[in-house]
Amino acid sequence: MRRDHAAPRGQLHRLVHQSVVLDGNPLGDPTERELHVWTPPGWSAEENLPLLVDLTGYWGAGPSHTNWKNYGENAPERLDRLAGEGMARCVVAFPDCFTSLYGNQYLNSAGSGAYADYICEEIVPTIESQFNCGGAGRRGVFGKSSGGYGAAWHGMNRSDFWSAIAINSGDMGFDALFLPTLYDDADALRKFDYSIEKWIKHVESQKKLKDKDRMILMDLAMSAFYDPDPTQFRSMRLPIDPVTGEIIPERWANWLKHDPVVMFDTLGENLRKLKLIYMDCGNEDQFRIHFGMRRFSNKLKAAGIDHIYEEFDDNHSDVDYRMDVFLPKLAKALS
Repeated sequence: MRRDHAAPRGQLHRLVHQSVVLDGNPLGDPTERELHVWTPPGWSAEENLPLLVDLTGYWGAGPSHTNWKNYGENAPERLDRLAGEGMARCVVAFPDCFTSLYGNQYLNSAGSGAYADYICEEIVPTIESQFNCGGAGRRGVFGKSSGGYGAAWHGMNRSDFWSAIAINSGDMGFDALFLPTLYDDADALRKFDYSIEKWIKHVESQKKLKDKDRMILMDLAMSAFYDPDPTQFRSMRLPIDPVTGEIIPERWANWLKHDPVVMFDTLGENLRKLKLIYMDCGNEDQFRIHFGMRRFSNKLKAAGIDHIYEEFDDNHSDVDYRMDVFLPKLAKALS
């Protein structure tokens, strides 16, 4: 339901993109994907606007942000309103990066596919050529949760490509985020001979996916992004002994290499190249992500790298309203 039906509306373009980068991906996931692109009211290709790319949280994909939303705004409706309120004009893309792991962390991984390359080498060039937008110095990436992780990863690893990032409750501080729940994951495997494959096949055979199983699936999937083992079912393996709960040092070290807080020590200087680094997180995040976000902000401060970090009174869920804060900042920084 649009809040103001009389307000000017932008246009949502629904494209179909055939990927070459994802061809032969280890999960056998589709290479033909929908690609949704929003242009502001009265848009003309002659404007040469900045480009923002939305990376959704786990369990989501671009179309989930453009789909109709009851008693609320989907992303295009929010953008229409923000444009009417004076947000700098820009083009916003919603790529579909969903995988058989039920989501994405937006990096290149032997367990999922080359999704960082997919975004930077295929999706963005496709949009820029068709909508005459973006280009060097005028590209921004944003996301929440796993999408926020993706924004942090791209900011540090692809600062040559992006010029602004917004991290909304982005996965980081892996010890606080993952260790408490990995023990629950191991207990769930007990009745299935501690077999990830047996447990997942059982869960996928059920008529209804339970919330607790959804969380376990997400944890298990992280191993395919951060510590993939192609010899295992969907490249998944726990970084702890499932029987004793003891951390397996080499596996956990592979996870930590992908923690933005740890990555900062070797890649943080790349963030200095960006025009804007925006970060926020709820101070009651149920996944304890605010601890990692605080650490990341402290490292930015210590390095003298300009950034914005805001904490708000909320948890991890249903915080799309924070887009009202950071989308205008991104658009302004790139205009």
